This record gives sequence, C-alpha cells and structure tokens, in this order.
Amino acid sequence: MTTTATEALNPFSLMMEPELVLQAMAHSQQLRSLRRHKLRPLDKPLIPYTSAALASRAAYDAMIDAQDVDAQDDYLLN
Repeated sequence: MTTTATEALNPFSLMMEPELVLQAMAHSQQLRSLRRHKLRPLDKPLIPYTSAALASRAAYDAMIDAQDVDAQDDYLLN
C-alpha cells in the first residue's frame, strides 16, 4: 500500500486522481501566499516605434528584397 505522502510525490498518480490535486491546492499555504498579478504584455508594444524607426525598417526590408531579386536573376541567367 502507498501512503498519501507517497501519492503526493508521484506525479503519475496525481494525473489519475485530479481530486487529490485540487485538494492539495486548496490546503496549500505556499499557493495561498503567492502574489497574484495580471500581466498583459501583448496589450501594448513595449517599445514605441517612431516614424524614423519604421522608415528605417522599411528601407532595410526593401534592400533585402532587392538583393533577393538580384540573386534570383543571377541564378536564372546561369
């Protein structure tokens, strides 16, 4: 026979008996003492982009796209 302490340490037995997990969570002082914060990192961008930064990114993307087209042309000609 297994004891409750052994069952609490065995993650596979806890998966088979979710009621024990819920009971352990309800009686856990450590879980109750956790700080709870609602973090929503995707609500707003962390770094605000200026128009200069967006223009610089667009210019870089255009340069890369132009290089890809040139490379394809060279490949097709050879």
